[in-house]
Amino acid sequence: MREISRIICHCTATPEGRAQTVEDIRRMHVKENHWSHIGYHYLIYLDGTIHQCLDESIPGIHCSGYNKHSIAVCYVGGCAKDAKLTEKDTRTPAQKEAFVKILSELHKRYPQATLHGHREFAAKACPSFNVHEYDYIFK
Repeated sequence: MREISRIICHCTATPEGRAQTVEDIRRMHVKENHWSHIGYHYLIYLDGTIHQCLDESIPGIHCSGYNKHSIAVCYVGGCAKDAKLTEKDTRTPAQKEAFVKILSELHKRYPQATLHGHREFAAKACPSFNVHEYDYIFK
C-alpha cells in the first residue's frame, strides 16, 4: 500500500442540483482530459451515497504534485446555477453527513494524514467550502 499523508477534498465544479455519476466523471477524465483513469478515489452523490471510483492503492489524478501520497474525496456540485458557475457550497445535508462518514473512515485507516482542500494547492475555489470545518475528525 502507498504511504498516505494527505486527504484532499474536491468538488466536481458543476451547478447546484445537477447529478453526476462515477461514470460521468470517468468519461470526462479519460475521454476529455486524456487521463489514464478517473482522478478521484471517492465521489459523494447528491443523495449522500459514497461511491469508490479508484482503489486507494492507486494514485489518483487530482492534485498536481500531491497525487502519489494522497486520497481524493470529491462531491458532486460546487457551483451556483448561474452563467459564470460561481463558487458556491452546494452540499446537501446528506453530502455533509457523507463527508463526516468518509473522512472518519479515512482517518482511521490513515491516522497520520492531514486534511486539505484542493484550493490549498491550486489557484481554484475547489471544493467551494472550507474543509477545515472537519479538522476535529483529524485530532
